[in-house]
Amino acid sequence: MEPVRILIADDNPEIRDYFSGILSHERDMTLVGAASSGTEAVRLARELKPEIVLMDIQMETRVAGIAASQQILSELPETKVIILTILEDDDLLFQAYCAGVTDYIIKTDSISQILTSIRNAKQNQFVLRPQYAEKIIDELKRVREEQQSLIYSLNILTKLSNSEFEVLKSLYQGMKARQIAEERYVSQGTVKTQIHSILQKFGMRSMNDVIRQLRELHFDYIIETMHQGGNSQENK
Repeated sequence: MEPVRILIADDNPEIRDYFSGILSHERDMTLVGAASSGTEAVRLARELKPEIVLMDIQMETRVAGIAASQQILSELPETKVIILTILEDDDLLFQAYCAGVTDYIIKTDSISQILTSIRNAKQNQFVLRPQYAEKIIDELKRVREEQQSLIYSLNILTKLSNSEFEVLKSLYQGMKARQIAEERYVSQGTVKTQIHSILQKFGMRSMNDVIRQLRELHFDYIIETMHQGGNSQENK
């Protein structure tokens, strides 16, 4: 089996030498390059295509390693990134996990811990420490709630055609597809096609779910505001 190809990025030459020394004694690992900044790490990763990058968080900036990790992972998705850090800074490590890193190593960890982390990464064993798992779950919940917020839903409303908006407004006011078709002088098939399009844009399966979300948005107020805006335009 070929040894795993490793790139190290750290602005401290002593740290680079230390890890280089550790890796040199392992038959299943080989150091293919060393970078002293996040920018250099990205460049070398592109050139050398390492399987694993050991990435210091704070180099030319406080979060240079995180930015470099994100760039590398976007361009080389098969590459694994392990963060190197001195202290377990919750906020920085949380940002690193959100960027897609596999694990982190405290620079003062034992050699066996360091090697275990690298081998786990090689074997695609993603290590998410409990405290960060909880934070990421909370963040995902927050994002989901935000997607259901006023801004998100209003953005969807702006993507509806005029006909779709009028159909949605009628549905919200309790009308059935047949009644909408009669009122708009179109076939029920046309109305159902527009309803299907509305559901796709909202990413929902049921109009009841759409209506429920619109009620949370006080859609009546939105309709009234748009109606008043239309009247004011007509009066000009």
